[in-house]
Amino acid sequence: MGSENQKLMRSTQLLRSFWNVQKNLMRFVQKTAVENDLSVPQYSILMTIAPHKEMLQKSLGEKTFLPKSTLSQAVDGLVQAGWLNRQQVEGNRREMQLSLSEKGEAFIKTIHLQEGSIHQVFRSAVESLTEKQCDELLETHQRIAAYLEAQGAGQGEGTK
Repeated sequence: MGSENQKLMRSTQLLRSFWNVQKNLMRFVQKTAVENDLSVPQYSILMTIAPHKEMLQKSLGEKTFLPKSTLSQAVDGLVQAGWLNRQQVEGNRREMQLSLSEKGEAFIKTIHLQEGSIHQVFRSAVESLTEKQCDELLETHQRIAAYLEAQGAGQGEGTK
């Protein structure tokens, strides 16, 4: 019984730790978004597309978990600002291909370098770790994420 209780306390402690990190990350995400005249969904969209340069709007919705109406409205604002390009997929009028414009790529680089942005704050936090600590943390996070994804897939989540 004591061993089970210790396991439960350990997992609860770790879950609270993840929650605390996520809460603080979101605080800096909101600050970074506001300082760049973006909504949090717009910021999330830009940061999700950035590594790929382009993405189908449907895939973007699956990655960001944004409701369709929120996604559509946020994308419209980013297109109007000139940071994203949007065009219909050839042969499928209902699919939209989104891509970063040159202006969007430059904007993202500016955000990454901004003093006090989530990117700079997180970079400083990571630099406070040794290389070994960082590698172990990455490995641990990947292991937990893979386990949770497998559990979600087994329950019919995440498969659309």
